[in-house]
Amino acid sequence: MADVAQRAGVSLGTVSRALRGLEGVSVGTRDRILAVAAELDYVVNPEAAALAGRATGRVAVVLHDLPSWYCSSVVVGLERQLRPAGLDLLVRCVDDPDERVQFFATMPVRRKVDALVVVAIALTPPELAKLADAGVAVVAAGSHGDTVPYVAIDDVLAAQQAVNHLLQLGHRRIALLNTVAATDRAWQAQRDREEGYRTAMEMAGIPVDEELVVSWSGGSRGGAEGMDRLLSGRQLPSAVFAFSDEVALGAMRSLRRAGIEVPRQISVISIDDHPLAELTDLTTVAQDPEALGAAAGKKVLDLLAGRPPRDLGPFPTRLIVRGTTAPPLA
Repeated sequence: MADVAQRAGVSLGTVSRALRGLEGVSVGTRDRILAVAAELDYVVNPEAAALAGRATGRVAVVLHDLPSWYCSSVVVGLERQLRPAGLDLLVRCVDDPDERVQFFATMPVRRKVDALVVVAIALTPPELAKLADAGVAVVAAGSHGDTVPYVAIDDVLAAQQAVNHLLQLGHRRIALLNTVAATDRAWQAQRDREEGYRTAMEMAGIPVDEELVVSWSGGSRGGAEGMDRLLSGRQLPSAVFAFSDEVALGAMRSLRRAGIEVPRQISVISIDDHPLAELTDLTTVAQDPEALGAAAGKKVLDLLAGRPPRDLGPFPTRLIVRGTTAPPLA
């Protein structure tokens, strides 16, 4: 760093601020320092910076399902927001309960990152305490609570939008094909979407048939297996509200294999607006997880700058009617 400072004609402190993307350095000076650093092949050592009590220039992302469209979209939005500030992402996937327990017990990101973003994981009080002890700024994306800054859609409202569409079409036997994350037997979006489903049914004066409420593992495979369970019931539903588009796509595969026509015999609706939703003509309630990721990034930048995290949102959802919903058979 001393060589960079000497070549650029600035102090060591100015070089440090410029390389970490902090305020207090003019654009021209920052560009000159970055050019000299590139010429000298100089890079910041995050571990050394952390040991010295300085910023590492890295943000950790902890999630339970990296291959899913939702989680990967949040990461894309987050990275696009943090990259211009000179921050890199360290992604950690905790996709089973033991990994999650081990992660928060050992805190492998301690001293390696400046902040942590949790995606679609409802943190428990002990996990929050571990993060506080580690001195890491935390932002939640896709879940919410009173203890950490968060960005999330209103999952209760999104579920009501979906179920109300089915009710307006005349459906009464509406199944809920919910999901459960491997690391969260009752993660927040699951609870909230079930609440929205039950609230919509109650407001319509329709009792919920508990045999039509099924929770299964996530993704298309889980959707197919959950739909198989519904097809094994005493009486078929006339419509299915699926937790996500990926779950709905799996459910439609099972319906197709069973010779059941969608939507003539059973309507299907879900939440997300996954790229495959338009391709398969799936009726859905759209959200924008990339925007959630970007908003989480803005809150991270506020925390790292010592500012109160800005109040962002709301993050709207909207019904998109396509070809998988129709009035029930007479």
